[in-house]
Amino acid sequence: MQPIWNKIIKIVPLWIAPNLLTFSGFVMILVNYFLISFYDWDYTASGTSPGLVPTWVWLFSAFTTFCAYALDSIDGKHARRTQSSTPLGELFDHGLDSWATSIFVLSFFSVCSCDNGKAGVSVYTMYIYLSIVLFNFMCSHWEKYNTGVLFLPWGYDISQVVLIAAYLLTGAVGVEVWQKPFLFGYYITDALVILLIGFSLFLSFPQTLYNIHRAHLKKTLKNDSLYEGLLPLVSPLLLFILLTVWVVLSPGNILAKQPRLFLWMVGVAFSNVICKMIICQMSSTRPELFHWFLFPLALVVYAAISGLLGWMEEAVLAVFTALVTAAHVHYGVCVVSGRLQSGHGRAALRRGEDGVWERFLCCLVGAVSGSLNVQLWLSFCVLFYSV
Repeated sequence: MQPIWNKIIKIVPLWIAPNLLTFSGFVMILVNYFLISFYDWDYTASGTSPGLVPTWVWLFSAFTTFCAYALDSIDGKHARRTQSSTPLGELFDHGLDSWATSIFVLSFFSVCSCDNGKAGVSVYTMYIYLSIVLFNFMCSHWEKYNTGVLFLPWGYDISQVVLIAAYLLTGAVGVEVWQKPFLFGYYITDALVILLIGFSLFLSFPQTLYNIHRAHLKKTLKNDSLYEGLLPLVSPLLLFILLTVWVVLSPGNILAKQPRLFLWMVGVAFSNVICKMIICQMSSTRPELFHWFLFPLALVVYAAISGLLGWMEEAVLAVFTALVTAAHVHYGVCVVSGRLQSGHGRAALRRGEDGVWERFLCCLVGAVSGSLNVQLWLSFCVLFYSV
């Protein structure tokens, strides 16, 4: 796809900030997700209620997915082209990617889910698929935390092309194509499962382990201690365990009743945990052992599986999801606006002073104060400010 991106980048005006390209792509992903959610809130458009989503929505999904893919591919090129590459731009890009990863998957689920008794993907399979995809993303940044190099497997490009092709196919022939045997009695969803598991467990993860092992042999690992190297994995692992316990032991079958809310919450919580890992990697600081999300989540899970919530389980999920989303957005706003609030930090970054970015990022980790309106304004300002 590089020849295509090299041609697209030439038509991007030089005055546009790279962060604006990054943010625009993320907004398109969000718009597509909320549009599909409007027509298919409970993930039945491809199963028990086919025809709910108009054809133009699938075609629009293909368009927005391609645009987001293109913008994510050229923002770095544009930054180097305009000589405006900064650590903040890298953090902004990877931070939004950590969230967009789950949104891509959640939007696609409307194409080939819910199970109507014959074919399709059940909500429990959705949870497994989403976990595998997020696991892949985590491994890439865990590798960079230990080696200092971010290796992006070519499976990412394939996944984007598959998403676009799936939306176009659905728009052309309808969701019924996902409910008919494709080859030798197997459905298209079966082929996608094989590809997903194959790329994840037999290509991506082994490649991550190999790269870390090679760095160890070359003595270029950033963390010589096994404990320090595995520390970033503790919170994501505990997050997955708590969420899985909730899914399996929920008295009210929460995932089946509110699949979109639950899976959205999974993606947001994961994104916040990974953002902390990314900041620690960039600032060469030690990650916290237990992410703060884990404590309220553990209380909610205990109350749910013990029956204390009763009929209020869905309402508590909705409130918890809203709070987690607001906290994640606020965290991102603090990180971005904190950069503009520090005039010395901005000037030092431009001069390239050693160690300033590391100290600045450490301050951003604890940024929790200030007017939200001012922070939102500053966050939008940074998109139009060449950094």
